[in-house]
Amino acid sequence: MLVRQATSRVAISLGTAILLACGNAGIAVAQQAPPSPSAEPSTSSLPIDVLQSKRDQTRAELEALSKTMSVSTDAARSIEAAIADLDKTSASLRQALIDAATRRKDYEAKVQTSEKKLTDLKIKQETIRASLRERRSVLAEVLGALERMGRNPPPALLVSPEDALGSVRSAILLGAVVPGMRVQAEKLMADLQGLADVQRDVADERGKASAAIQAGLEEDRRIALLLEENAKQNAVKSASLAEERRKAQELAGKATNLEGLIQSLESEISSVRLAMERAKREEERQKQLTAEERERARQLAENGVPDKNRIAPAYPFASLKVKLAYPVEGDLLRSFGDPDGTGHPARGLTLASSAGAVVTAPADGTVVFAGAFRSYGQMIILNAGEGYHLVMTGMDKVNVQPGMFVFSGEPIATMGEKRVASATALALETDRPTLYIEFRKDGNPIDSKPWWAVKETGRARNDS
Repeated sequence: MLVRQATSRVAISLGTAILLACGNAGIAVAQQAPPSPSAEPSTSSLPIDVLQSKRDQTRAELEALSKTMSVSTDAARSIEAAIADLDKTSASLRQALIDAATRRKDYEAKVQTSEKKLTDLKIKQETIRASLRERRSVLAEVLGALERMGRNPPPALLVSPEDALGSVRSAILLGAVVPGMRVQAEKLMADLQGLADVQRDVADERGKASAAIQAGLEEDRRIALLLEENAKQNAVKSASLAEERRKAQELAGKATNLEGLIQSLESEISSVRLAMERAKREEERQKQLTAEERERARQLAENGVPDKNRIAPAYPFASLKVKLAYPVEGDLLRSFGDPDGTGHPARGLTLASSAGAVVTAPADGTVVFAGAFRSYGQMIILNAGEGYHLVMTGMDKVNVQPGMFVFSGEPIATMGEKRVASATALALETDRPTLYIEFRKDGNPIDSKPWWAVKETGRARNDS
């Protein structure tokens, strides 16, 4: 009698463990035979909006995690020491900024990859748990068989799918399961094994995401310190820059469209005008190069070794097709020509990023404008030469000033926490920060797709 009572208690413990693994102990036992768990749970069977919602939930969890993390004292000291050891020339500081921004975007890409993997794993987890709930009738048979057997009970303490799996396996090996139930019991074991595997994968992926978030925070600190150092180097120009910022904002208030703004800035802001004149002279000089010099420049371009002290784009913008990286790590939400929410085709593309993501210059160029403009929010306009202008809006903070010449990959802005309400973000079904990018040639919007080196991947799709 005592053995039978002990076995009954063990059976109850087993049932509790499996039901906890299922995530919901209050669902009634399914009377029909459950579907086979052999089919791998797939995100392709989910509607796009449901999949996107689940990814948004995972992203919110990771963003909440990032808010609990900070740069350690040791890491901060190491970063400060590395910057102190830098040669404080403008070229060295800018190269350090480019390198830090590149690493920051790499870590951001890793977090976004983990985000998608975690979402897929959670969907698999939910599918397996649903199958386990449907197999509770099999569980009842296993428990009854163990109780009738009254000997060699499994361990009484069951707190994980692995424990439950071991107990069901023991029941089969001990012959406690009748032959007619053996197939279903083995399927139950397969579900439990699958759940244990998925939970282990979730823990591993969370660890990877956490490490990438931590590394990204450290690069944020490095970029902030480098920007401070760079500002010190340019302190002598601060008074004149402040006056030109004021004049640029005044022109922005008068301009009715982007074309008019760009024209007025390039003709009336002295630092921009002088920078454009220097760049124009450099372009003319490059056109006068001998065939040998042009060949040497071409080889340097192929090897990605431009002059670190350049004041004009290293390469003609038209020659950079399939070479540019997106300014921010993120998902493509809207392409050139797509409906823009106002009944017109979009004149640029829109990327959804993570909160606080770094924004880099997609190509060399002179900053024509940096600040707020009408309904566009914070905006940066780069003159990339040859009549090309690159317009970016949707950022929270900008790090550049009109008249500055920036290098490809240099950090120029930071995204905010949420999407900025602006004319370029209408009808977007997301609260994520969004960056709008528009390429212009001789004042007219053009499709930027030929220039991007990245594969354009959009929001959650059925084939993801």
